[in-house]
Amino acid sequence: MSDAVVLSRKDAEELAMKACLACGTAVSSARSLVDATLSAAIYGPPTLGFPHLVDYLDGFRKGRINRDPNPRLERAFPAFLVSDADRGIAQLGFDLAFTHLLEAVRNFGVAVFTQTNSYTTGELGYYVRRLCNEGVVGLAATNANAMMVAKAGGPVVYSTNPMAFGFPLGECTPPMIIDQASSATAYVNIVRAAEEGTAIPEGWAVDADGNATQDAKTALTGALLPFGGRKGANIALLVEMLSAGLSGGPWSLDAPDFRSGTASPAVGLSVVAIVPGQGADGRIDRALRQVRRLQDKGVFVPGVSGIESAQTSGELSIPRSVYEKIVAITTK
Repeated sequence: MSDAVVLSRKDAEELAMKACLACGTAVSSARSLVDATLSAAIYGPPTLGFPHLVDYLDGFRKGRINRDPNPRLERAFPAFLVSDADRGIAQLGFDLAFTHLLEAVRNFGVAVFTQTNSYTTGELGYYVRRLCNEGVVGLAATNANAMMVAKAGGPVVYSTNPMAFGFPLGECTPPMIIDQASSATAYVNIVRAAEEGTAIPEGWAVDADGNATQDAKTALTGALLPFGGRKGANIALLVEMLSAGLSGGPWSLDAPDFRSGTASPAVGLSVVAIVPGQGADGRIDRALRQVRRLQDKGVFVPGVSGIESAQTSGELSIPRSVYEKIVAITTK
């Protein structure tokens, strides 16, 4: 039996929507989450697609996520939008603010959206990809509960603290999307390795005593390591300030665990939107030429190089264990 289940995009979308609604989720939240899940499954790291959807479904059922929130949006300044997600999913608050963010950035050239009191953001590239599809440059940062040390043997102080950057390259080319954690790997990769019983690379994590480990289950009792040592830890701190600091949300040290308990992690998300010059400036065409030049030199350009089959085939591959968990929820 194959370890994966292949579904059409339509069937995968219907499965995800049915599972969300089976958890008592409001249609508005379900729609936002399903759209983001499909985006991650098609464009982002597969682990942040349907495998991460399972975390959301568990969060709905256990009360970590408000199933029918009423996000509140305020304009603190003409180009500074502030959202309170009302303990719901981050994607819904962003969706409700999106047209206002576009209006602001097209009027002022630069605009900021910042949000607190939400569940974790899922694939961070989703937020900047949405902007790129409108011809707008995007930079996003978010945090979650602490699960990473600043250095081996030190205390757990940061989340994986990812940052995403997107630059549009025109209507005929997918945007450049850089989406990466400050940790050596995403937490969901450790979880998946533990479930599959596979070893993790050296340098990804430490055990509960601060010792290096390649055992994923042991790593789950310990902590992640930053990429690049102190430089990665500095990036994590930068992200912490952009997300929790700017939004007013809890620091990673104070955020509840997003995978257990009943409390919302209530974390922060900040998105900076930038119009890449006047249309006549040709900044997007110039960026596209640079990307092509880099590719000619063998450089991998995230979001552009190595288009995966899911983006063109119309089919999605879901790990069988994940598929079975989701189906089980729909039948309860």
